[in-house]
Amino acid sequence: MKQESRQFAIYSRKSRFTGKGESIDNQVELCRRYIAAHGSREEAEAALVYEDEGFSGGNLERPQFQRMMRDSRERTIDAIVVYRLDRISRNIGDFAGLIEDLGERNIGFISIREQFDTASPMGRAMMYIASVFSQLERETIAERIRDNMHELSRTGRWLGGTTPLGYASESLSYETADGRTRRACRLKPVPEEAALVRQIYEKFLETGSLAAVGACLRQQGRLTRKGRPFTRFAIRAILTNPVYMTADAAAFSYLTSRRMDLSAERTDFDGQHGIMAYNRTLQRPGKTHQIRPMEEWIVTVGGHPGLIAGRQWVRVQKMLEDNRKR
Repeated sequence: MKQESRQFAIYSRKSRFTGKGESIDNQVELCRRYIAAHGSREEAEAALVYEDEGFSGGNLERPQFQRMMRDSRERTIDAIVVYRLDRISRNIGDFAGLIEDLGERNIGFISIREQFDTASPMGRAMMYIASVFSQLERETIAERIRDNMHELSRTGRWLGGTTPLGYASESLSYETADGRTRRACRLKPVPEEAALVRQIYEKFLETGSLAAVGACLRQQGRLTRKGRPFTRFAIRAILTNPVYMTADAAAFSYLTSRRMDLSAERTDFDGQHGIMAYNRTLQRPGKTHQIRPMEEWIVTVGGHPGLIAGRQWVRVQKMLEDNRKR
């Protein structure tokens, strides 16, 4: 008697658009080979394929993964096959919830690299153990990155990328604790742009309106570096960037009250230099950068001059917050 054909789903994920590691296509092909070897070629060819490229394994908020889970509730899927366990998730809580959900609906889960199959109690136990170590690896890497940011923050240096309006990047040399000479970048003011930044802050303090600031800039024919009119989003990004805030008493009080990770002493707030905020944005490929909660920022006094007095910058933040509440 011929065995009834099973419906498999193949899931593949890659965090970044790079040529390193197992590509999306390679993961899918390896999963097809596994299904063909343990089932049939027909089942391998008929497998549903879901691919997420450019997404982290830190959570399950991925479009193709979510689509696969919706499909698994609307149609019959016998098993989900992945190349490696961490392609699904590096978070033990998310992973445990997923396995429990699939088990309740009699959907198998197979990881071909670790050779885990939830069809057996031992396979389920080993899968949970492996996911614990996967999360440990992820958290260890995150901790190392944060430690490195702390070390970098002590120099107040500019780490590269697009410089904020009002500043350009300049290269300089500095001496490390062990006497070695290193090169780094620091922000330096661009006079014409710096005047525009001050005007944006002054106009917002006067009107309390992003739209009014934008109308004023359009009336004057002011454009962004890319030659485009200033949008409300662009204006808001300038008004909320702490890089412009002068490191003075008001700045120190505000930063400490928001429980930011401050890598500077009270005496470093000299009323001249600006603020550098590290770990401020969450950058995801293909998506708009997201501002992290202030408690996750690593803040220090930079090597560049501030453009806006701390008292004024803090007042702008309170006005923006009041606007949001209204």
